[in-house]
Amino acid sequence: SSIRQQDGAHLMDSKGNVTSHLAGIFYRSLNLMKKGIQIAYIFDGKPPELKFQTQQMRRERKEKAKEKYLQARDEDDIDSMYKYSKQTTYLNNEMVQESKELIKALGLPVIQSPQESDAQGAFMVESGDLWAFASSDADCLLHGCPRTIPNLTLSQKRKIPGNKFVYIQPELIELDDVLKHLKINRDQLIVLGILTGSDYNPKGIKGIGPKKALNLVKQYKNFDKLFEELKPDFNWKQIYAIFKSMPIMKNYQLKWNNLNHENIIKLLVDKYEFSQERIEKALNETTKKPKEQKGLSSWFK
Repeated sequence: SSIRQQDGAHLMDSKGNVTSHLAGIFYRSLNLMKKGIQIAYIFDGKPPELKFQTQQMRRERKEKAKEKYLQARDEDDIDSMYKYSKQTTYLNNEMVQESKELIKALGLPVIQSPQESDAQGAFMVESGDLWAFASSDADCLLHGCPRTIPNLTLSQKRKIPGNKFVYIQPELIELDDVLKHLKINRDQLIVLGILTGSDYNPKGIKGIGPKKALNLVKQYKNFDKLFEELKPDFNWKQIYAIFKSMPIMKNYQLKWNNLNHENIIKLLVDKYEFSQERIEKALNETTKKPKEQKGLSSWFK
């Protein structure tokens, strides 16, 4: 969504095929790999049925953003075009398959989650197979992920409308620290998330914000009684069960291979008209001086 031209248009080849997703994966992955970080990509599977409402709301927001984008285009408002274009981002099956193809050519593992990648990542970190899960989605915590890293970027800046940048940096969120700070357990954290709104009940319960929700989960030891009094328009137990026992894949393989130069060139240069000179330069910079795979933990010592 962030890799676009100044007016918000995607990067495309001469045939109109979107290539922003491939450019993002290629350059971002190489930048992290050059720092000695081992990356594995986890893809979402089929979402739970309860996520339908959230998906519908997202589709509606994208349609509204598209209308505003077209209006801004008619008014030649470049800043607004860039702003609203990012809100209309979509991902189709072809893009997903191309992304997997490129990731494998980069020598990186591809993990296909049965449902939500947040749950799969949480399991893999908890199992000790991954050190942390890079995501800005708070659902990772509700799924029990021990370590989450938002803003995993080396650029330390993010472009915003007006051709301006804001400075960001990676953060480390450890679940145990969060629970200790709030003086609650993970079950209470899940209920807190349900009260304020999750992917499976996006509106939460009217009138309940984070502070009130925190007080309620501490006050009520019996969650049945809590929701009986609040009378929500959703089944809280179904949502609670999703966070406690979402299907995950356990027989995955985490294997890092060498870059497949030939396959990368075939996909990016031959098929989608990337500059061969730029691709070759990026690959050479990555393979020129191999660094020891230190892992993410070294960033936060």
